[in-house]
Amino acid sequence: MTTAAYAVVDPATGAVVKEYAVATDTDIDAALATAHEAYREWSTTGLADRAAVVARIGELHAERAGALGAIISREMGKPLDQAVGEVEFSAEIYAYYARNAATFLADQPITLAAGEGEALIRRQPIGALLGVMPWNYPAYQVARFAAPNLVLGNTIVLKHAAQCPESSAAIEQILLDAGLPPGGYTNVYATKAQVARAIADPRIVGVSFTGSESAGAVIAETAGRNLKKVVLELGGSDPFIVFSTDDLEATIEAALDARFENTGQACNGAKRFIVADHLYDEFVERFTRKALARGTGLSPLSSTAAATHLQGQLDRAVAEGATLARAGRTDGAYFPPAVLTDVEPSSPSAAEEHFGPVATIYRFHSEAEAIELANSTAYGLGSYVFTTDPEQADRVADRIEAGMVFVNGVGLDAAELPFGGIKRSGFGRELGSLGIEEFANRKLIRTVSR
Repeated sequence: MTTAAYAVVDPATGAVVKEYAVATDTDIDAALATAHEAYREWSTTGLADRAAVVARIGELHAERAGALGAIISREMGKPLDQAVGEVEFSAEIYAYYARNAATFLADQPITLAAGEGEALIRRQPIGALLGVMPWNYPAYQVARFAAPNLVLGNTIVLKHAAQCPESSAAIEQILLDAGLPPGGYTNVYATKAQVARAIADPRIVGVSFTGSESAGAVIAETAGRNLKKVVLELGGSDPFIVFSTDDLEATIEAALDARFENTGQACNGAKRFIVADHLYDEFVERFTRKALARGTGLSPLSSTAAATHLQGQLDRAVAEGATLARAGRTDGAYFPPAVLTDVEPSSPSAAEEHFGPVATIYRFHSEAEAIELANSTAYGLGSYVFTTDPEQADRVADRIEAGMVFVNGVGLDAAELPFGGIKRSGFGRELGSLGIEEFANRKLIRTVSR
């Protein structure tokens, strides 16, 4: 195993493919300086010209989807078709913001209650931003942060996950090839200490972080001490509630897709399945049989360390009284699917996020009990509700403590739909019209005629 901080390590074999040099403090200072200087040019570039560059970024993602997808697959083990699909979705995000920038950034008139003249809100960029991104969606995570902020006129310094150095360099090349000025987007192989110093540096005006709850708390603390705006997208333990269905087989397939996409390594993947009593036994039997059968086709987790951590969580759950169904054993980074039942909602294991192909299934007897189970977590990212009763769907969606609720469907993420959570899943929103608001100066301009 490599000792380098940034390296491509094939999860399937553990072999070190390539190592990358960590940035020096001089490198980081140069990146901050060029981002700060580039902001002066980029922020005064016309909106139509910025949108054209962001549109070209999307086109280059689409053109290079195969090559970038192969890099992502090699770095973190994602199946090639899913990796290519991720890059193609990223292309859609850049295209969406390029297409809608003029609408999102149009002056917003304010109707005055009294007095002469007029007033409006004008959205403007604020400066150079720092992004700290995770390994599980290397292109998509960058796109949903970079696309709205670049079209707005901000510039970006991007610190990617240590196991994604090749894809992060390839993404930087795409953005520069599209026509961003030098410093408009800079990829840095920074250390944790360098990230902390960058957040404190006055040339950085805001921070976006996606990753673990513990790391997010450190980022937020550092940003808060330095009075910097921060957006956090952290962990999740999303509930998948099944009240009723006209097609149990289709509902189970949706549940499987929601749990096993990206080998279960998605912050907004369904992790806790909360099933009505009259459907529970059949749901558990069918879901478990199909889940275990998927084991032969699953890719490895992102690393052997990730598999070891998940195995430890599984062992603790069983020690606390949970019933485990599983076919096979952990082998390096390969982790066969596991289904847990009889997990006590108040147990320590119930409070953990399982970042991998592990599903926990609960039984409920009433709508109130289902909602209580769904909300019995410190997280509040996404959620799924399956029911044949539209009034129930609306009623339950209103009471779920989460940033997102998807009714009778999975895999419905789109560039126009805001993404984000509440509670310990973080704060702020990405994507949609809200995504361009987070690092914008919503400036009031009040004018009185003379």
